[in-house]
Amino acid sequence: MHEYGILSILPPVLAIILAIRTKQVFVSLLFGIWLGWLIISDFNLLQGSLDTVQALVDVYKDPGNTRTIMFCALVGALIIFIQRSGGVEGFIIRVSRLLEKYESKKGGSNRIIVQFLAWLTGVLIFVESNISVLTVGTLYRPLFDKLRIPREKLAYIADSSSAPSSILIPFNGWGAYIMGLLAAAGFSDPFATMFRAIAFNFYPILALVFVLFIIFSRRDYGPMARAEKRAKEEGKLLADDAQPMIADELTDVEIVEGVTPKAYNMIIPIVVMVLMMPIMLSYTGWEAALENRPEAGFFQKFFYAIGQGSGSTSVLIAVITSTLLTMILYRAQGIMRMKEMVDLTLKGISGMIPLALLMMMAFAIGAVCKQMETGQFVADVAKEWLSPSFVPLIVFVVSCFIAFSTGTSWGTFAIMIAIAVPMAQNMEANIYITIAAALGGGVFGDHCSPISDTTILSSMASASDHIDHVKTQLPYALIPGSIAALLYLIIGLLG
Repeated sequence: MHEYGILSILPPVLAIILAIRTKQVFVSLLFGIWLGWLIISDFNLLQGSLDTVQALVDVYKDPGNTRTIMFCALVGALIIFIQRSGGVEGFIIRVSRLLEKYESKKGGSNRIIVQFLAWLTGVLIFVESNISVLTVGTLYRPLFDKLRIPREKLAYIADSSSAPSSILIPFNGWGAYIMGLLAAAGFSDPFATMFRAIAFNFYPILALVFVLFIIFSRRDYGPMARAEKRAKEEGKLLADDAQPMIADELTDVEIVEGVTPKAYNMIIPIVVMVLMMPIMLSYTGWEAALENRPEAGFFQKFFYAIGQGSGSTSVLIAVITSTLLTMILYRAQGIMRMKEMVDLTLKGISGMIPLALLMMMAFAIGAVCKQMETGQFVADVAKEWLSPSFVPLIVFVVSCFIAFSTGTSWGTFAIMIAIAVPMAQNMEANIYITIAAALGGGVFGDHCSPISDTTILSSMASASDHIDHVKTQLPYALIPGSIAALLYLIIGLLG
């Protein structure tokens, strides 16, 4: 029995509506958190307000939350370093030369090639969705700016190539998490079950393909078309009333005087950060590998350990390692002295404070949704009027709504796998299609939600206005999402 019933969906849904209508994300999220605790306190105004403050403090009780927020803050130091060193300028010069050669030989479009490279980079860094988003945003934002491609387009490409590739190539924390849920649901071979379900995970597949369609067809529509027109004709990378997720001091940094721009001063820090992810995932998961795979060879243990490792620990250590090695690299070249690097680190962290606060509020509203059992309520209501033919479709739609309302795909997976698996078994629906629908719906809803951490990080990495990113991405997510829903309906009716 649900204590709060339909009231449990009010806090996240109203926060999302307010954020989209007013563009005041912080105020909207804070209102949603406060409303949730007000309902929990039986509408005691004083107690609900005090509980809201405590909930924001309690975010840091979870080590994973704290590590993620620290990661968001420290990324600012890395961003400011690579710009100050001339690494960004060097990368732009190097890629611009390559694009000029390509254009002169084949008459290709630089805009298309750069967008495709951004998509490909996001797909290849499937080991961790946050690192994927950050890498795409950091590497390609200067090139997108030079070619007058709006920041909203970069945020869309970064967002839509990260989570889909991470769930379709699950040799990472995503795969380990899903296998754990499947094992808890009673599957003796969760690895094989997960891989059989991948073929039916339509939304991530369609989302990746749809990005390519938009890039190569150049057929933008809706708010994104207006953003493209604004950037091309007026040279405005952001809307006039935009509030970029990164402070201007992180995107407008002057190169150290007298330093020759070199691309490797940008590429080396990024590569180190990316490579540290699988290393740290395997390190943090190695004990589990020794315990559960004692007879396996080294590489089997290594890949198993990657799946069992801590994602939040790995991203934090990856960015710390990259920042420290960057300091050493720049000091060895005589680009910066220690005092300047310390000052830049503090400046970079300060520029990311808005993002850190937003992540804190996103975690806090997720916590109040968990307390009110928002996802469980939605799932249980839908379960009451299901028929076997509609199981995949309804599971997909419900997963989407839960992820949209709570801002978490992983939380949605936990709720829906536990419900969808026994539901499919009892109603004799295809178990693999049902699992895929639960996973795909979670990713779809997460892409559409302004309170999703991945959506927030995509806005940050691209230095885009967060609500503008949500508004421009939503019509693009709805097309593959609608097609996926139709496919689940057809398969359900035919099955």
